Amino acid sequence: MLRSKSLLLFSLLIMLIAVTACNNNEDTTSSEENSSDENQGEQSNEERTLTHEMGEVTIPSNPERILAPYLEDPLVALGEQPVAQWSIGDTVLDYLQPQLEGLPKIAWDLPLEQTINQDPGLILFSSPSALQNGTYEEYSDIAPTYVFSEENSSDWRKQLTQMGEILGKQKEAEQALADFDQKAKKAKASLKESIGDESVAFVWSSGEQFYVFENTRYGAEVLYNDLGVTQPEFIKNLPEAEAQWNPIALEKLGQMDADHVFLIAQDGEAGLEILKNSSVWQSTPAVENDQVYQMNEPSHWTIDGVIAHGMTIDKVTETLTQ
Repeated sequence: MLRSKSLLLFSLLIMLIAVTACNNNEDTTSSEENSSDENQGEQSNEERTLTHEMGEVTIPSNPERILAPYLEDPLVALGEQPVAQWSIGDTVLDYLQPQLEGLPKIAWDLPLEQTINQDPGLILFSSPSALQNGTYEEYSDIAPTYVFSEENSSDWRKQLTQMGEILGKQKEAEQALADFDQKAKKAKASLKESIGDESVAFVWSSGEQFYVFENTRYGAEVLYNDLGVTQPEFIKNLPEAEAQWNPIALEKLGQMDADHVFLIAQDGEAGLEILKNSSVWQSTPAVENDQVYQMNEPSHWTIDGVIAHGMTIDKVTETLTQ
């Protein structure tokens, strides 16, 4: 009997030790989790000092209320939404409206009063020349301000990579570029099968003026380099693209020898009627072979960005592989 009581007491003691140890482990785990959460909170509030075109700027590691006029493409590609969107009057980047619709507009030159009213946490300028309506110091007094270099601004891939570094989203930027390259590779194979070595050109009609995409202008660079589409001799012989895009005379446009032409213009554009009544344009190979394709969404054709160029690839592939 005494032995039975001893065994019972021993068993209860073992159970008590086990329960106490379990509770201690839970307390330790809870303490570690709380410590980890606190560390993550501290990390999210850490500031980083970055070197940019105007010197150095200190920004939060997770900036909020970002104001980045004309940089919305890389911003949206990385899963961010600006506090306001670039505009000229009522004109905005139409192709990004699924992501930006309803956001307030801010004038393209970022007036200081409008900037203050948006209460930004971070201001991004695409280049030093984009500082049109105030000095760097004036914007810096409103919020931390980062200015892209002209080199990064002129190369959409570098611009996206740099945006990833600013926002601490380098992996997302790498993935966006990898996805784009995969899309381009697939489209290249489809286009090679559908049109072979036939040549393609982009022409933009705005008002009564016409603009031809040189081989490095906006989506044309993607068309010829990434998709491997043949350039017409007309495009090859154009002067090197300048920063200012100059219109081309209708008589010169009549020399266009492309097999396929993407004519980028909104419905009702005056230039469309001019081309319709132009004998020199009507005698070009693409028109005679009914291979001119009017594109009515001009905004993504005339900007550089991973989203814009992805849409261009989709449109070109959809049109030429039917």
